[in-house]
This record gives sequence, C-alpha cells and structure tokens, in this order.
Amino acid sequence: MGVVRNIQIKLDVSEDDHKTLDETFEQFRQAAQHVADHGWNDNPYEITDTKNTLHDDTYSDVRDKLSLQSSLVQSARNLAATALGNCKDRIIKDGEKASKPEFKGTVVVYNGRTITYNDDHVSLATVDDRVTAEYVTPVNEEGTPFEDYWTDEWEKGEATLHKRDGTYYLHVAVKKEVESDSTDEQTQNGVVLRVDLNVDGYLAVTSTGAFLGNADCLNHKRDEYERRRGNLQQTGTRSAHLTIKSIGSRFARWSADYLHRVSKALVQEAVENDCTAIAFENLKNIRERISNGSKFQQWAFRELQRHVEYKAEEYGIDVDDVKPHYTSQRCSHSECSFTHENNRDGDEFKCLKCGKELHSDYNAARNVGWRLVQHWLKSGAERATSQLALKSGTVNANGHFRPTALRR
Repeated sequence: MGVVRNIQIKLDVSEDDHKTLDETFEQFRQAAQHVADHGWNDNPYEITDTKNTLHDDTYSDVRDKLSLQSSLVQSARNLAATALGNCKDRIIKDGEKASKPEFKGTVVVYNGRTITYNDDHVSLATVDDRVTAEYVTPVNEEGTPFEDYWTDEWEKGEATLHKRDGTYYLHVAVKKEVESDSTDEQTQNGVVLRVDLNVDGYLAVTSTGAFLGNADCLNHKRDEYERRRGNLQQTGTRSAHLTIKSIGSRFARWSADYLHRVSKALVQEAVENDCTAIAFENLKNIRERISNGSKFQQWAFRELQRHVEYKAEEYGIDVDDVKPHYTSQRCSHSECSFTHENNRDGDEFKCLKCGKELHSDYNAARNVGWRLVQHWLKSGAERATSQLALKSGTVNANGHFRPTALRR
C-alpha cells in the first residue's frame, strides 16, 4: 500500500534568479489559462477536459507563443484539464454552478523531468536555464514533518513551486510503500487504543494511561496571540499590520508543530501496545459539548485527529470515532459499569457503587474505546473479538481482562 505525504520546504533562491522564476510563473499561468479558455464551454456537456484532446488542440500554439519547455507545457495542460474536469463534475453530477477556471496565482507544477532533488538543493526547469535553490531546513528538525518524511525511505515525486511574500516554497509529494495488515488476523481481532480529548488539562488521554499534551498551554498561546493582535489592530499602522501577519504565521507554525508532536506520541502509544485501531470521541459530539467554547479548540481537535489518521496509516492502524454518551459518568471497571453524574468530580473519578478510583479522563478513555469494541461486536464486524488496550493488559467486549504478559 502506498502512503503519500505533502511536505513544504522553504527555498533559498539567489536574487539573480528571482526574475527568471517570476517569468516562469507568469508563462506557466498563461499556458494553463490558454488551455482552460480553449476547453471551456457554457454547455457543461461540451466542456473538453480530456488531456489528449487538449494537447492536440493547444500544444503547438503554447509552444509558439511562450518559452516554456515541453514538460512544463504539459504540466500546465494537466493542471487546466483537472480544473475543467472538476467544473464539469460540479455542474453535471452535483448540480452546482461553476465558472471557467481562472489562473491568477503564482504556481508551477514540476515532475520528474523538470525537477531534480539533491541532498541540500533542488534544480528547477525555467523559461531559461535551470535554477538551483538550497533547502532552508527547520532550525530544530527533531519531531517535525521535515525530519519524519525528508528521508531516503520516502520517494520524492511531483512538486509545486509557490511564492508568498517574496519567498519561494516547494510543496513536495513524498511516497512510501507500507505493508497493509487489513486482511490479517491481527487486524480482524486487534486491539483498540481509546483517546479522550479535553478543552483543559491534558489535551489527550489514552486508555493505556498516557497523558499527552497540554490544552491549557495551547489555549494560553492562543489567548496571548489574540491579545497581541487586538492591541496591534488598535494601533492601525502599516507596521502593526505587518507585525500581525508575522505573529500570526509564528503562532500557526507553533500550533501545527505542537499538534504534530502530540499526534506522533499517540500513534507511537498505539504501536507500542500492538493496537490496530485508534478510537476518538466523535468530533460532532465535541462541537456540541463546547459549543460555547473557542472555535480554535474545535480546530485543534480536528487537526489532531487528521494528523493521527495519516501517521497511523503508515503502520496500518485504523482510526475511528464513536459517540461517547455518559462515558465520563460511567465506571469503566468491566464488572461494574455503574453510571451516575456524581461519579465524577473534576479530574477525579470514584464509582459510588464499587469504589473504583481513576483519573476522570482516563476513565472516559477506557469507556469509549470499550464502546467501539462493543460496536464492532454488535455490528457483526470481522473484528468482533477485538480488545481495548489498558495500562496493564486488554479487555474484550465481554469484559474479560487479559494481563499484558499473556497478550503476546
């Protein structure tokens, strides 16, 4: 099974090459627009989006008018053909409105014939000679997407070159072949890691007792950013506006890196416990639970789950979600399951019936993971004998506990 990731890399481009790259952006845009203009028709059934037909109709004209080499002309044609096809599908299949594609941004699509990756730099085809640009790698590479995916294990493929605020960025698709465990006995009868997400305290708590991240820290950083942005907006100067953009970019990078680190730790927890599935609280339920809370918190939960999904895919681990009704009030001890709102008091959970004492988030994590296992059992899924991963072992849908020593 092929796993694909997209990595953004900042490039150090010599000022002498800026003009050449900027002209390449413009000619690539013109080429794509020429193809889009030719393929467009107000009658959606008459829109031409077949690459071979568009190539025959437009290739010679583009080559005569522009300085783009053959491979870049074909990339521009492919970009336009995809855009035309998307418009056609929206109108015909989805019944939506769509207008002719207009290419206005700065982008060039590179393939194996127009880009060459080296250890510390990249070589790009342009309207003139090739341009060489060095990679600007993160100062602290540890735990970043660059460190994880910019390795020999991942094959570098197609890339798009962009320019934002005078800086050039390369978005590279990297691919790795991984073994899929979806048909083996381990996956069909696997172990579930449950993850409970929180708006304060620990950001994520697992059924195995791992307490990861700090929601308070995340929210504090957000509040600090909002306070600074508000003060700068009141200033209203051009310098203040530029500073707002700068601190916004810094905060976005910090948030993305923070969620990346937590998601990496979650997947590692699943791997170390031989889990074949990770269960999250249903995101719709989270939105309802914090409907009066910050949209940022909702975004953070959504991004964290997205990060976990694509990282887990590399290990053949499924990611699912369930509706956690009363899981914060229910005793997770398999022989009890007593549910009462007074069982939980803040971070403390103490069952009024059996006396079981746990961290409340840990208790909730155990409950929802167990609920997913029971869901698989009731639905007749092939993973009906799956188990929930706990600190000291696993428990199946019938409540039978197996200590870690006997699990392997």
